[in-house]
Amino acid sequence: MADNDSSTISSIDTFSLASLTGKIAVVTGSTQGLGEATVRLFRQRGCKGIVVTGRNQKRGEALAQELASEQCQVVFVQADLANLEDCRRIIQTADDSFGTLHILVNAAATTDRGSIWDTTPEDYDRIMAVNTRAPYFLMQDAIRIMERDNIAGSIVNISSTASYGSMPMISAYGISKGALNVATKNIAYSVAWSKIRVNALAIGWMDTPTEDEIQRRLHTDGQDWKEQAEANQPFGRLLKTDEVARAIAFCASDESGMMTGCVIDFDQSIFGAGPQPVPPRKEEWARASGMSFSFPENNK
Repeated sequence: MADNDSSTISSIDTFSLASLTGKIAVVTGSTQGLGEATVRLFRQRGCKGIVVTGRNQKRGEALAQELASEQCQVVFVQADLANLEDCRRIIQTADDSFGTLHILVNAAATTDRGSIWDTTPEDYDRIMAVNTRAPYFLMQDAIRIMERDNIAGSIVNISSTASYGSMPMISAYGISKGALNVATKNIAYSVAWSKIRVNALAIGWMDTPTEDEIQRRLHTDGQDWKEQAEANQPFGRLLKTDEVARAIAFCASDESGMMTGCVIDFDQSIFGAGPQPVPPRKEEWARASGMSFSFPENNK
């Protein structure tokens, strides 16, 4: 490798480690899992202000206190994203605390189970409120600040590979993420002349505290599940929050250039490749513990 190639790589590495210097960021769902990994990385990469949000006040306040330093102010906003007033308060707190906003990461979501047969209207409304309505109005308020301050901001939505259809047992969840994909493209198109970028990461199966709780409660009767799950993956493991956080940081920073309106698959499944998908028989479908849907013998 030529000397100038080495210096180029070194400068890129240095830029990456300081790629968010001076930025103000809001990350929803950041008291645990992917959101927490993201705020930790954002602090390392130079953010000077971060809004941590989540429903767990004790954990959120502890994390904000842990991350706060002379170089990075961190504030916590307790919020339930099913409540629109809470969504509004998150962005208002960012503006009140820091006077502006550069980055919004919509990482929070509910992954409640439910098929077309047993999803209740109440279940559906909450899933759509948290996974689709909340990001939409968080983006609305964030964009107003970015445009007011003439900031070429970045918004990163955490979508899911479930947005392409997924399994019957997470019907409403998949629909909510499909809507988020459309919102990503529509809003990116709408604010392009303001130089605000909007992208989404469609995440596959990821190792998080929430996933562990769901698997133990709804799928494995409290038994360990991860070893077998990872053994059945091409890369021998599930996605880890740290690696997804790095992709979020890339999309949020100037490293990703003009990239906008993209829905990026981040998974070890290759959608559109391989044999044509054929639904298995209904009695073979995966379902969560307690799901009520069943099929008459003559409808199999």
